[in-house]
Amino acid sequence: MITHTGGCHCGRVRFRVTAPEHLDISECNCSICHMVGYLHLIVPRTRFELTQGQEDLTTYTYNTGVAQHYFCSVCGVKPYYIPRSHPDGYSVNARCIDAATVKGMRITPFDGANWETNVAKLGPTPD
Repeated sequence: MITHTGGCHCGRVRFRVTAPEHLDISECNCSICHMVGYLHLIVPRTRFELTQGQEDLTTYTYNTGVAQHYFCSVCGVKPYYIPRSHPDGYSVNARCIDAATVKGMRITPFDGANWETNVAKLGPTPD
């Protein structure tokens, strides 16, 4: 495990996340993930830290209201969110992680368009 850094496009929102050098990523085809090209790195809350930009975040919720999507209010990029599938963790947008520490990504498709049928395939929040 190593510490990765990342953030939004304008740089106002920055974070640290502890994860392997080679990342296991989910690519979801639900309406919001598909539209924004989000790639999920799901981690427990203890492995994520927002280091700057709390005041620049805005939150979007829909449907059940459980997922809390955090967007930079300046550039509009969504660097992370609290997912409905893992409310005890964070989903970090792998596209927002600084490239210098990422040695590779294994991207697995996830059928989020049929979320209720497939959510169990995601498993528990990783340790």
